[in-house]
Amino acid sequence: MASKESKTPVIQNRKANHLYFVDETFEVGIMLIGSEIKSIRDGKCTLGEAWVDITEDKNELWLVGAHIDEYLFANRFNHFPARRRKLLAHVHEIQKMRKAKEQKGCTIVPLKMYFKNRIAKLEVGICRGKDQRDKRQDIINRDAKMEIARIAKARR
Repeated sequence: MASKESKTPVIQNRKANHLYFVDETFEVGIMLIGSEIKSIRDGKCTLGEAWVDITEDKNELWLVGAHIDEYLFANRFNHFPARRRKLLAHVHEIQKMRKAKEQKGCTIVPLKMYFKNRIAKLEVGICRGKDQRDKRQDIINRDAKMEIARIAKARR
């Protein structure tokens, strides 16, 4: 029998894979309140326009621009959908992200949100922007893979 954890949704940022090359990934925790957790478990979260900000003085990571819908049954204890959320990471990881962000063309982007042992985790990546030709090349490669799969299926 499958565990309950395997049924929990994984929210992915598909836009990030289209717009960026991912150099390195980190798994960080995220500070949420109860109604946000329930909303994420329902799959009502978007990471498409989100990014990670690093504070200069306190070495803290913040998730900005992520939209977690209000939970229908939370009533007056609901959360603000577009608030900034603090991310939890080791100091050496934060320093690595800070150095990468100082480089030209690098940014820190959330890639996916998932549950690990009932705790919400966020996978963030150090990313470099793609050119238009890189995006076109990705589309060509994806179409070629689909065509190969279609031919292989027809031969069966």
